[in-house]
Amino acid sequence: MHDRLRLRMPTGIASLDPVLDGGVPPGSAVLLLGEHGAGNVEFVQTSLMQLSLRKQAGTTGGNFMLPDGISYVTFTRMREDILKEMALSFNPGLYERLEENIVFHDLSELYFDASIVPTDWYGEGSVIERLQKRQRKENGNILAEIVRVLDGSPKNSLIVLDSLTDIAPPLAEGPRWHAFIAFLRGLQRASKRWNTTIYLLLTSGILDRSRELEIADCVDATLLFRWEESSAQRRQRVMHFEKFRGVMPRLEDKDLVKFAVKVSAAGGFEVRNIRVVV
Repeated sequence: MHDRLRLRMPTGIASLDPVLDGGVPPGSAVLLLGEHGAGNVEFVQTSLMQLSLRKQAGTTGGNFMLPDGISYVTFTRMREDILKEMALSFNPGLYERLEENIVFHDLSELYFDASIVPTDWYGEGSVIERLQKRQRKENGNILAEIVRVLDGSPKNSLIVLDSLTDIAPPLAEGPRWHAFIAFLRGLQRASKRWNTTIYLLLTSGILDRSRELEIADCVDATLLFRWEESSAQRRQRVMHFEKFRGVMPRLEDKDLVKFAVKVSAAGGFEVRNIRVVV
């Protein structure tokens, strides 16, 4: 029992996993809250690329477990767009196995169906085909469709929701917000039942701070990515652990809760395993 509790799912980020005793406790809902360009997107991209390479190589052993499956749920972007961005950003050795190991779920048609965006900008098929498809998607309820997709994902896996920034703002008032928060709390509970780690991307500053805090209260871990001015008046990416249930005390014992961040084509997202002096 003790050994099972010590299991970790690697992030795949070589400079970070040793700090986390091998990675993230499986079954964690992790909020990646970031300023524009500060690194939360690159964190996810690097994790996906590295885990794909490890799965392809069949790497096992130690106190870590690779996810049985990797699912990427997107609300506004096409699969091809995401893959192209990563191909342009990183060296081929990082992303070459990506398509073979990740299942993409594109919910953009449902998202844009509720907007004024013309159908031919985002949809395919005839009007009748699209109406039939929409009826099958529980009357256009995007939260219900997310539930359907997640219920169909394999257990012991990694799921990326890209991103809460797309779906949270229209729900930010009244009963719809309460339903959204209930969904997140249910998702956090389900992640334990499924033994599945879930990354939830959110851009900071779009929602009111109180709304951000409500979302953060629904998850197991909150990683904050932001820009800081360095002593040389240069902008520096910084990653800060705001909370991490079951992990935070060990990080604080090591005085490792805040890191300088680097993003490169060759290595992807990297952290410096030293505490940043404030």
